[in-house]
Amino acid sequence: MDLIKAFTNEQLKESVPQFSIGDTVRVHNRIKEGNRERVQMYDGIVIGKNGGGISETFTVRKISYGVGVEKTFPIHSPNVEKVEILRRGKIRRAKLYYLRGRVGKSSKVKELIQN
Repeated sequence: MDLIKAFTNEQLKESVPQFSIGDTVRVHNRIKEGNRERVQMYDGIVIGKNGGGISETFTVRKISYGVGVEKTFPIHSPNVEKVEILRRGKIRRAKLYYLRGRVGKSSKVKELIQN
């Protein structure tokens, strides 16, 4: 069992971005196409975080051409280069799945204003 723990601890990232649910983020995702690699940005609101340790993931939702799109990223994946925080959200629940049924202004999350 210690070998498995040692292997997973070796795979963890040292600098994990500190973002929470409700934040608007920009995820820099590395994509491999054939023999080339490029970085693609994905902007959206974090609607949930799941798991812990090496299997920790977060789900980002955005509206693209009028259609809601959700993408789940593993935090410790080498394909996720970095996560930029664009806005902090003021929320009162752990998962924002209710945003799936909202359209327009009602799908917005209030911004957290820190003094």
